[in-house]
Amino acid sequence: YMKQRVESLVQPKAFHYLEGDALLPLDECDRYTQLLKEAPIDLCCLGVGENGHIAFNDPPVAQLDDAHWVKLVKLDDACKWQQVNEGHFESLETVPPYALTLTIPALCAARRMICLSPETRKAKAVQAALEGEIGASCPASALRNQPQATLYLDQDSSALLKA
Repeated sequence: YMKQRVESLVQPKAFHYLEGDALLPLDECDRYTQLLKEAPIDLCCLGVGENGHIAFNDPPVAQLDDAHWVKLVKLDDACKWQQVNEGHFESLETVPPYALTLTIPALCAARRMICLSPETRKAKAVQAALEGEIGASCPASALRNQPQATLYLDQDSSALLKA
């Protein structure tokens, strides 16, 4: 997915993948954490999920001040359904039970963050992220404290915003 939709179009000097299917996922978390410390992220492209998640930092377990930079997380049914709705998997049964994710501090350490959130099904999450309290109930709300972050919306996803 990332090779086809990002790397092939942008053609960056370097693109380092988090190996989500690694046989030893905790070792992969350590490997990628070390890589992030050696080569900080220049550009972080992300989206806001239907429940306000960013990456696999889902409410209410996301930690805005997580001490880890990369971790293994268990996916609940709401998160799995989002993966199906995004077209990444054909059914709930085909979504893996766990995923590797960069934590919110790791994402926010990027020099530049570009966040996209189109579609009506994201409107409540966008409203919570921009008008609700900053916290784990809507991990995307952490973007409000990041001057290097830009959030792009369409009319549908911004429909519930007051301003």
